Amino acid sequence: MVKPFMEDVERGVFATRAPCRPNSIGLSIVELIRREGNMLHLDGMDILDGTPLIDIKPYTAKFDNVKTMRNGWQDEVDENAARRRGRRGYKG
Repeated sequence: MVKPFMEDVERGVFATRAPCRPNSIGLSIVELIRREGNMLHLDGMDILDGTPLIDIKPYTAKFDNVKTMRNGWQDEVDENAARRRGRRGYKG
C-alpha cells in the first residue's frame, strides 16, 4: 500500500505510479527528440535515473493509441485541489 502523489488515501501499489514497485519493469511512451550515434535523446519519460532500458519499439497508433474511458480512483481526485497540492513547496 502507498499514498499516491496528491492523495491522502492509501492505494495498492499496482493502482498507482509509485516508484517503489516490486517489479522494476515499466512501459513508457516517449518522444524521440534526436539520435546521436547510439545515444537517444527522449522527452516525456516517467523513469528514474539509472533505470535500465530493456527494449525500444516505434510508436504505432494502431496499437499504442489507448483511449481511456475511465481512470479508476483518479477520476475522484478534485482537479483544483490536485493543482494546489502539486505546487506545495514550489519556488518558481
